[in-house]
Amino acid sequence: MTSAGAGRHAWVDATAGVAGDMLLAALVDAGAPLATLQGAVDAVMPGSIRLASTLVSRAGMRATKVDVHPAPAEQVHRTWRDVQALLERADLAGQVREQACLVFRRMAEAEARVHGVAADDVHFHEVGALDSIADVVGVCAALDWLGVTSMSCSAVALGSGRVAASHGDLPVPVPAVLEMSAGWRVLSGGEGELATPTGMALLTALSQESCDVPAMSVRTVGVGAGTTDVPGRPNVVRVVLGDRGDLPGQPDDPVLMSVLETNVDDMDPRVWPTVLASLLSAGAADAWLVPIVMKKGRPAHTLAVLAPVSKRDALRQLIFELTSTIGVREVAVSRIALDRFWVALPVAGGEVGLKVAHRGGEVLHATPEFDDAAKVAAQRSVPVRRVLEEAVAAAEREGFVPGRRVRAGLA
Repeated sequence: MTSAGAGRHAWVDATAGVAGDMLLAALVDAGAPLATLQGAVDAVMPGSIRLASTLVSRAGMRATKVDVHPAPAEQVHRTWRDVQALLERADLAGQVREQACLVFRRMAEAEARVHGVAADDVHFHEVGALDSIADVVGVCAALDWLGVTSMSCSAVALGSGRVAASHGDLPVPVPAVLEMSAGWRVLSGGEGELATPTGMALLTALSQESCDVPAMSVRTVGVGAGTTDVPGRPNVVRVVLGDRGDLPGQPDDPVLMSVLETNVDDMDPRVWPTVLASLLSAGAADAWLVPIVMKKGRPAHTLAVLAPVSKRDALRQLIFELTSTIGVREVAVSRIALDRFWVALPVAGGEVGLKVAHRGGEVLHATPEFDDAAKVAAQRSVPVRRVLEEAVAAAEREGFVPGRRVRAGLA
């Protein structure tokens, strides 16, 4: 999904907890056809799972309940590698496959960390089960059908106490859920296991931020039921679908992110540009180096990476692979970014991209892309400065000037 901004947005109310089947049911209640979701699940596991939905009441609140009926003979405990192979072979829309892989990878990395094994080799009793495959693939297919381009969630109720699991009697929140909670707002919310590993992975892999309900034009609300009807507390997940692009002038929403940092004093400095480029290509919002002096007067660098929460684990692993560091520190931060879009500006000899940053439809910055200008300058054998000046003049002619309003249809 894209970053939170214009487009169809889904906000998930998980203040009563979250499980994969509850989120799936909420999206069905919001309008995703069960037959379409069944088709996506069948593409992964043909004839092995049947989905059924019913209307129920939870503490007096109407909700949709989706039941997943697996084949009776299914007793397989699959690894992340097994699940990935199933998804790659399945006839799924690219976005659905990509998001499903992201969710399963999120669970695999969390389980690997808490059990101290390689992610590819973790045997997931919950992840490998057919019902979890149905929940994840079904949710991703529902988001695709509903046209959701961004997602956020409330603070997540995790629960308390202890629960019986395949590894024995475990504290609540169970280790994998607690691992996936890092960087996200959580609360206890009540007794028992309120957030399952599958539900937590769906939220933290697909959401861009943890926030109260954001500013948007609400289109519909879906309510998904959990299995138990708890007196006095509706055991439901709510999904609010709305449009955010038609609300000019709304206050900026902070996005929860992480800064990953490490100090390195033993690497060939010629390698750093490729490290930064690789991190940005892998989804870092930004990456930079700061020259420092370490103990004994050693010259060194601090590598800093601004990581979306959903990509934090993968970027941390990439830092270990690309550099000689043996440790990475992390800190949670909030980022407020201006909305932006790109415009191609015609100049002599080619085009130069213009990045236009705006708030509420008013232009604040308009900056020509240097690499485009350098390419045109090389073709014309003129200084880059001249092409940049021509691009700025073209931007002014087109009205991309600070203080001007963005033309309809561009933002």
